[in-house]
Amino acid sequence: MKKIYYFVGIVVSALALASCDSYLDETPDNRTEVDTQDKIAKLLVSAYPVKNYQMMAEFASDNVDDNGSKYSAYNRFHTEAWEWRDVKENDNDGEQDFWDASYSAIAAANLALESIDKLGNPTELNPQRGEALLCRAYNHFMLSYIFCNTWTEAGKDKDLGIPYMKETEKTVSPSYTRGTIGSVYEEIEKDIEAGLPLISDDAYSVPKYHFNTKAACAFAARFYLYYGKYDKAIEYATRVLGDNPASMLRDWQAYGKLDANGVIQPNEYCNADNKANLLMFVPYSGWAVWGGPYSANKKYTHNATLASTETCSSTGVWGKGSSVIYHKPFSNTQIMKVIMRKVGYYFEYTDVAAGIGYTRTIVNAFNTDATLLDRAEAYALKGDFAKAIADMQVFQNNYTSSKVVLSEDVINNFYDNIENYAPEKPTIKKALNPTFALPNGSENLIQFILYARRILTLDEGWRWGDIKRYGIEVHHRIVENNTVEVVDVLTKDDPRRAMQIPADVISAGLQANPRNK
Repeated sequence: MKKIYYFVGIVVSALALASCDSYLDETPDNRTEVDTQDKIAKLLVSAYPVKNYQMMAEFASDNVDDNGSKYSAYNRFHTEAWEWRDVKENDNDGEQDFWDASYSAIAAANLALESIDKLGNPTELNPQRGEALLCRAYNHFMLSYIFCNTWTEAGKDKDLGIPYMKETEKTVSPSYTRGTIGSVYEEIEKDIEAGLPLISDDAYSVPKYHFNTKAACAFAARFYLYYGKYDKAIEYATRVLGDNPASMLRDWQAYGKLDANGVIQPNEYCNADNKANLLMFVPYSGWAVWGGPYSANKKYTHNATLASTETCSSTGVWGKGSSVIYHKPFSNTQIMKVIMRKVGYYFEYTDVAAGIGYTRTIVNAFNTDATLLDRAEAYALKGDFAKAIADMQVFQNNYTSSKVVLSEDVINNFYDNIENYAPEKPTIKKALNPTFALPNGSENLIQFILYARRILTLDEGWRWGDIKRYGIEVHHRIVENNTVEVVDVLTKDDPRRAMQIPADVISAGLQANPRNK
């Protein structure tokens, strides 16, 4: 039987980014025994993913349209990803590469844990143990985000999970099972709860590129929100935000005044010195190009039709987005894109003279603004509307120039006067079909939170999670010559909401995700 993953994470060469080289350490040679604190710390550089989920998640979501026959797909993978096909083409931003890279990162985390155990688990290695456990939990969480149905009470014991790897591979032909999404979440929770108390920010020269304390808490908050454990989500989010959340958020007004040319805004969005940023990685990925202000991809984009009717230029409770949000969208009719200038781009030269190398995307994995919305949603789902609205007021005051004073009546009056979305008449209000019960009177507030998160995380792949958790139907459309043609619909129960696991692991014997015949 073939291996389910390829153990390459601990033998990759050192990452070398000119703008970030202070946080990147050379990984140990694979012939070296990992038997010191320094070697274990260097090994953990490889416990973070070197491939990216963002393009897959954005293309699958309702954030991307087909701009019509005038434009050709850059490659077959782009078409397969947007059409929700079981992808056959390999790509840096595709399922196969993400699967392999995630399990390689998990393998590095497991090797670090085993090495710590061999050294007798000394207390001075607690920070490395904590980091390894958080990395293992995070990589499994993201694998489940892409390849599994969302966790639900009804489906926790029957919906397929992914193999949860807790030790390094020691046999030539290992055999794995997927378990259930419930068993995967149980293991993630164990790793978070065991690892988080051990994290020490003093263990890193630049903590924002490791699971520092606030990043670990932000991850825990999002995980528990997805897990339906709202008190824990609130607890961990509050540990990030403190007593004065407004003081922890990004200065969006200053950000919006930065030059929109070049990579000035994206670089600031990923700046390790910004208090709002909690954790970043720099995977090999072309998403900063395909989703950025470049002409390489004109066919599948977040376009002006989407922006004006559903996202950053549409009208919400706070007013018309393009007028009130401090972070102005960048649009260009020549490249058919409306983007938010957040996804960082870096080219790693392997030969400067020849001009060749690798494209990287800087991923802002966790930040305080997103954590505030996670807490607001957790409050709303608990039925504590006053605290949810208070968080949304903080978010609105910081993200927009709107003077609207939020209340249940204001939010309800706004959403009650909006028609539900239809492909030919799109609105910001999409039908919610969660498998869990919403508190009475919460739907409009939830709509507002999901709308804010959709705009805040545009281009970053997190809309996909809301679509899955709330059973939001997605209409993939061709928008051309002022006409809209729906070519496929991802219904609330469509099995394609769990992307297909790679073909090679299916052929190795791992159970495939089900598909309609």
